[in-house]
Amino acid sequence: GADIIMAFDECPPYPSEYEYAKKSMALTHRWLDRCFERFNSTEPKYGCSQALFPIVQGSTYRDLRIESSEYIASKRAEGNAIGGVAVGEPAELMYEMTELACSILPKDKPRYLMGVGTPANILEAIALGVDMFDCVMPTRNGRNALAFTSQGPIRLRNSAFIDDAGRIDPACGCYCCKTFTRSAIRHFFNVGEMLGPILLSLHNIVFYHNLMDKIRENIENGAFIEWAAQALQSPAFARNSQANADI
Repeated sequence: GADIIMAFDECPPYPSEYEYAKKSMALTHRWLDRCFERFNSTEPKYGCSQALFPIVQGSTYRDLRIESSEYIASKRAEGNAIGGVAVGEPAELMYEMTELACSILPKDKPRYLMGVGTPANILEAIALGVDMFDCVMPTRNGRNALAFTSQGPIRLRNSAFIDDAGRIDPACGCYCCKTFTRSAIRHFFNVGEMLGPILLSLHNIVFYHNLMDKIRENIENGAFIEWAAQALQSPAFARNSQANADI
């Protein structure tokens, strides 16, 4: 009964040999055909319509990405996904493959970048034409004592926070920030209290929700490109590489 469901695909690792990536892409396309055949011959669950999103693959090879993007676009689905990025490749390659796919996929249908990413990744990808994201980063980092803040990511296990009575992020109004100090969160992690990972996961999700609210606001105001360029120079985004490297 999900609103959006994904076609089966194979996500090749990085790096992948060209021939492997090509065979993997072909397998993904064959699975896609079978998915649509089944989907189109099955009654919607619970009487509700569902959207089946196909997934672009092709590793980091431009010709494969072009071929896959064109094949996915030909299916005229309600939305389309870009997969096989954020699997260890340099950020420049991720952006290159994303931009290439977005240049081919229909602009009037949602474009969903799978497995991305840091706040900086999200801003960069939106500028390239992406509409939707999913990522484990807010909760995975939260479970490992890393908090996203308006001043950049911080690691709450560090001894610098032993006696820190401040909020995780003074600019945040989430339950965690309003109720617990940095030293308390650090204590929870250091004694193995599950409340620590729960609270930091909650905080990080709120941080991402607030970020998306600002993004939508600036898109609606026609100011996204200028705002994003300025935001990427701020501490909240400039240190995002740490958020990837730490976990």
